[in-house]
Amino acid sequence: MSSTHLTRRTLLAAATAVALGATAATAATTTAEAAARTGDAADGAANGQGEVPSVWGEFARSPFTHPQIPYVGRAGHRAGADRFPRPRHFADVTEYGAVPDGTTDCAPAINRAIAAAGRAGGGTVTIPPGTFRIDDLIRIGDSGVVLRGAGSGRTTLYATKSLTELIGVYGSRYGGDKSAWSWAGGLIWLAPRARWDSLVAAIRSRAWPFEGWTGNKRDEWAPLTAVEPARRGSWTVTVADPEGLHPGRLVLLRLADDPAHTLLQHMAGGGPGPAAYYWDDKTKLLSYVPYEWPVRVARVRGRRITLERPLPLDVRPEWNPQLTTHIPELTGAGVEGLTLRAVETPQSPHLLDKGYNGVVLQCAYDCWVDDVTVSDVDNGFGLVAASACTLRRTRVAGRGSHHPYFCREGSHDNLIEDFTIEQRTVPAPPNTQLHGINVEGLSSHNVWSRGEMQMGTFDSHRGLPFADVRTDITVNNNGRHGGDASAGPLFGARFTHWNIRVTNGRAGLMKIDGPAPYSATVGLGTVTEFDQIDVPDFAGDLHSRLELYGTTDAVRPRNLYEAQRELLR
Repeated sequence: MSSTHLTRRTLLAAATAVALGATAATAATTTAEAAARTGDAADGAANGQGEVPSVWGEFARSPFTHPQIPYVGRAGHRAGADRFPRPRHFADVTEYGAVPDGTTDCAPAINRAIAAAGRAGGGTVTIPPGTFRIDDLIRIGDSGVVLRGAGSGRTTLYATKSLTELIGVYGSRYGGDKSAWSWAGGLIWLAPRARWDSLVAAIRSRAWPFEGWTGNKRDEWAPLTAVEPARRGSWTVTVADPEGLHPGRLVLLRLADDPAHTLLQHMAGGGPGPAAYYWDDKTKLLSYVPYEWPVRVARVRGRRITLERPLPLDVRPEWNPQLTTHIPELTGAGVEGLTLRAVETPQSPHLLDKGYNGVVLQCAYDCWVDDVTVSDVDNGFGLVAASACTLRRTRVAGRGSHHPYFCREGSHDNLIEDFTIEQRTVPAPPNTQLHGINVEGLSSHNVWSRGEMQMGTFDSHRGLPFADVRTDITVNNNGRHGGDASAGPLFGARFTHWNIRVTNGRAGLMKIDGPAPYSATVGLGTVTEFDQIDVPDFAGDLHSRLELYGTTDAVRPRNLYEAQRELLR
């Protein structure tokens, strides 16, 4: 078959063959099959099993280009693979001197074991049952290394020091007296070794860095090739020069904005509202562009390049589209089966966190966290310039956190599923803040699925995040969103809230047909506005959808992410 006549089935097959090792026969389905499944769902709803909204049928007919609902069916590690890799066993931390007595500092022994596994080309480092004190952070800086405890109820790392004590004061690159440990860094920190070293060197020299894929000053990249115009949802692009591109290579798609800010307008759905919005004084938002999207090459046929995921945005010549290099990524690394418990301290005043933080993935691709609990932390689980990663069976517990989950600095295509935010064990001190599940900084196509939030909110934290999905979540909506005015709009286009059960009836950040452009709220119980109330950033008709409002767990399919995976399986 000619590369100029690729079908959707062929594109999915090629991408899946790279990411999952699947065969073309199981990679996708046709539009007719998708329609048949939609009909089956409608039949089930007619038999008292729920209700199918019209927007689902529309999406099933055009899943990659729907105006309000993003395609997220390939979010997560290895495009949402059910199972994580099981690298060969390398060592147990007790072989390097770790002692589960709760009093011996085991951080040096654990880090030595992890570093040795990295030098050996990867492997699994195990931690047996017991409590292991750590007086330093735990670093995973080499691809293919997995740190595995005996289970979150059996293995505990007891952290005694904050990142301020271990690394130093970390100020904001945007000025003021804020502590960047309020949104960065973890006591278990997965980041490429060289990237972590450069970050820490910058922090200690007080040259507050950018944190993403192109270095502390966003200058550690080189162009690979220009990209010809293409439309959002396409799996293939045509490049000027394919030399250096090969299946499996991770590249950045780089899109620069133009003086009229048409790229930012496009992220917001386009039209009169975004065109009339004043972008020029949103200095924090403007620092996030160029937009950088990491993606693996699935296939090379001449100048036609197939990607492992469809394009998240149009590719237009005015944005100087390029495929580029980036700092070396961390890939195939994970943390499993443990609890990280910080020494219990009062929560700090808002934006002055000391850095008793949980688990952070940074400049990571195809990495994961599974069966991990963090307790008594300032901030729980973080995705910082991380993409295609999965957090599964994670839990935030203890005295209460500022950001139980945060997703920022251009993090894309991540999956957070089966997550829990427990009710805090002590009252919140004065002048503290609770957010919830955070997304900001042009982060896109991330999914939060099957969650229980006993406190917090859906914290769209400005910075124009777009095309993110929250689905099948129960939430006591008592948190507040944050975000500087200079970071711009709360929402970009194609945010979707699907089957959300709000236990306290508060509307804010749940019912988003008012503030979010080209977005969808589907299957939400009746809610009312109180506490923090937002107004739209964009004027005029937002073209957002509200369906099955006033229902509880009645929408079919129940889980938008799982349904998208089934639709194209």
